[in-house]
Amino acid sequence: MQERVPEPAGISRTGTVSLLALVLLVLLGLNLRPFLTSVGPVLDLVRADIGLDFRAAAMLTTLPFVLMGLIAFLGIGVARRFGEKPVLAAALLLLMLGCAVRAVVTDGGQLIASAGIAGTGVALIQALIPGVAKRWFADRIAMVMGLYSAALVGGGALGSLASTWLNAYGGWRMGLSMWALPALAVFLLWLVWAPRTAPIAAGGPPAVLTGRFLRNRRAWQLAAYFGLTNSGYSSLVAWLPSFYQQQGMDLALSGNLLAWLAMFQATAAFAMPMLVRRSADRRAALWLTIAVQIIGFTGFALAANAAPWLWVALAGFGLGGFFSLSLIVSLDHLSSAQAAGTLAAFVQGIGFLLASSAPWLIGWLRDCGGSFITGWWLHVVVLVAMAGLTFKFSPASYRRSMPQV
Repeated sequence: MQERVPEPAGISRTGTVSLLALVLLVLLGLNLRPFLTSVGPVLDLVRADIGLDFRAAAMLTTLPFVLMGLIAFLGIGVARRFGEKPVLAAALLLLMLGCAVRAVVTDGGQLIASAGIAGTGVALIQALIPGVAKRWFADRIAMVMGLYSAALVGGGALGSLASTWLNAYGGWRMGLSMWALPALAVFLLWLVWAPRTAPIAAGGPPAVLTGRFLRNRRAWQLAAYFGLTNSGYSSLVAWLPSFYQQQGMDLALSGNLLAWLAMFQATAAFAMPMLVRRSADRRAALWLTIAVQIIGFTGFALAANAAPWLWVALAGFGLGGFFSLSLIVSLDHLSSAQAAGTLAAFVQGIGFLLASSAPWLIGWLRDCGGSFITGWWLHVVVLVAMAGLTFKFSPASYRRSMPQV
């Protein structure tokens, strides 16, 4: 007779945990973007103060996205070795440290290093959260991932709004460093609230699963899909305020554009998964999110000043809805929580590496005498290609696309 393994405290047989755990996931999400979005509204002030060319300034966004990609492959293995709860606690401390040191940076190298420290913490959290959500909330994954994604991009809105306001009162260093405080608060709450769950080693070593995904065509398709479509977000976070400042918009309004972007991202990140929660086929919703992005980026390229708030709203709605839906589609492919979490980590690993190239590419174009408009058209071309790839992701193809997993 097989011995019954006792269930961990705080988690039910259906895979659901307490409301406190859901609140904790939302608070984690809120902390993952302000260290990025707080930079854009004051980037020109930072460049003038400590001396950064466009390519070096792009590293403030590119480096964290590179780390999100690289560390996604390591996060589950690290958590398996040291434990999920302490690894996520350490990640929150890294995020706090990376933000805190920005209060005293004196040159570009130090500022880029702070982005690397905070980015490492965020990368570890993002690598683990999809698997955590799949295990904690197995029967409500669409709703929970929608809430988490909405919180993630909603935190981006807070970052951009507070950045310009704090700059007026305490300078750009205050606007960039104050995000250490909410990270510290969530760290303390994590130590108290995080449910005690089963070890994540069950179901096969993550390294073995990752090796299988490396040889799997569908895993690469999902990774390219996630990364190339989300590259629009990394570009807008890095360059949207600077683009509109060059169009004559003042510092405060251009910073508010990022907050406006994040508001629509947060709305769509929650609303789109709820819209399709009773449908196994997510493709119609994915096409909608891609189509509104295409309209938004085309508006930036052709008529930037005609309706900037509309173009930003459309781009934000499309990006937010796509982010949560694309992660859900990855999780839908596999029923095992660990296998699905490892696939999501693989998708984010490759995906964020692809997304990281977009801000640097646009910065390189600017340093070479090009314009932001060329970058917006590049995103339109990518989005059209990703709309074609969406045909591949029918629910009937999930099981047969990964027979060896």
